[in-house]
Amino acid sequence: MITAKNIIKRYGDLEVLKGISVTIGDGEIVAIVGPSGAGKTTLLQIIGTLDKPQGGQVLYDGTDVLALKQRELAHFRNRNIGFVFQFHQLLPEFTTLENVAIPALIGGDKRADAYDRARQLLDYLGLSQRLDHKPAQLSGGERQRVAVARALVNNPKVILADEPSGSLDTQNKLELHQLFFDLRDKFHHTFVIVTHDETLASNTNVDRVLHMRDGLIV
Repeated sequence: MITAKNIIKRYGDLEVLKGISVTIGDGEIVAIVGPSGAGKTTLLQIIGTLDKPQGGQVLYDGTDVLALKQRELAHFRNRNIGFVFQFHQLLPEFTTLENVAIPALIGGDKRADAYDRARQLLDYLGLSQRLDHKPAQLSGGERQRVAVARALVNNPKVILADEPSGSLDTQNKLELHQLFFDLRDKFHHTFVIVTHDETLASNTNVDRVLHMRDGLIV
């Protein structure tokens, strides 16, 4: 489904990614692990089309997405990729329901349809009593589940998560990991997760673990 070919990324004279190639299949859960500075987040951002490399290709079902024009790429990203970040990146002035509906509204969906899907997801994630709460009124675990719902609202094929449990305590961390596995089983999403968390990387539900060091998969 996703194929990254010979990805090279430089920041000035610093070569962060040194010709990485990787293929990720439909419905896989892949963990990317490695020390800080290994290039994990940079690779994830390039796979997610948030950044462009100096060399290489990123193919989704054979389509070179980095060759798309800016407007086409933005539409592709909105409809096919969901993002979960370490610090959730929720907009503080909006309610839980509004935060989750935003990607659907950006994609051009009718307000009623966007909010209906957001409610369904929040109910599935056990947050139906938090629809009108703003992020500051939620616990850390609740905020991250809202971020997961936002990532899912357009029913993307791929969920990319960058240290999604890094700011959570042990119990919420385990619950978030189990949520990813449950979502893959129910909705067949592909998950690519950058993590320092060995409990996730060693979980038998993870299909593959990619170890990165010094801009290479080792």
